Amino acid sequence: MPNNRPICVVDDDEATRDALVWLFSTRDHEAVAFESGEAFLADYHPDKFGCIVLDVRMPGISGLEVFEQLKTHSYQPPVIFLTGHGDVPMAVGALKGGAADFIQKPFNDNQLVDMTERCLAEDEQARTRWAAKQSIETRLGHLTPREREVMKLIIAGKLNKVIADELDISMKTVEVHRARILEKMGVKTAVELASLLGGTET
Repeated sequence: MPNNRPICVVDDDEATRDALVWLFSTRDHEAVAFESGEAFLADYHPDKFGCIVLDVRMPGISGLEVFEQLKTHSYQPPVIFLTGHGDVPMAVGALKGGAADFIQKPFNDNQLVDMTERCLAEDEQARTRWAAKQSIETRLGHLTPREREVMKLIIAGKLNKVIADELDISMKTVEVHRARILEKMGVKTAVELASLLGGTET
């Protein structure tokens, strides 16, 4: 499934913004441009853009500061930094912090668009994983503290009798908890439950 979210361009230079919006349009990609980090952050939502092309040096909030604020959200689209020659060490640091890539100005049009398209594809896959994780966390949020206790023991492979003994409750109570846990988590068996949670923190 193609990623139909627009590309976001954040750059204080109007000529660069206009050129990038036009460039992406020639490859059938919608692009939305912002003249500052402040304007972008005021309009930002994690679900809004499929990729962010972000200038490193801007008046006010820098691209690196914008990047750090993006990381406080539950999901962050891929970020490509546009850098001048002197910004390369900073951009390398941003890569270590999770940025997708950096491209030096003046940039090669095809190189930039190709990288952006790879980021759009990666974003679509990452969003699928993120949405699945969010769904699991929502279901976990519906469990009572006692149900969470019981669930951990179920996942550990313990029988109802053992769970009853460990928690000092009746077998019947364990059976009721087990049924409610499976229902709330949207699975039918303990094996499905364990598979669903995988490495999720419970």
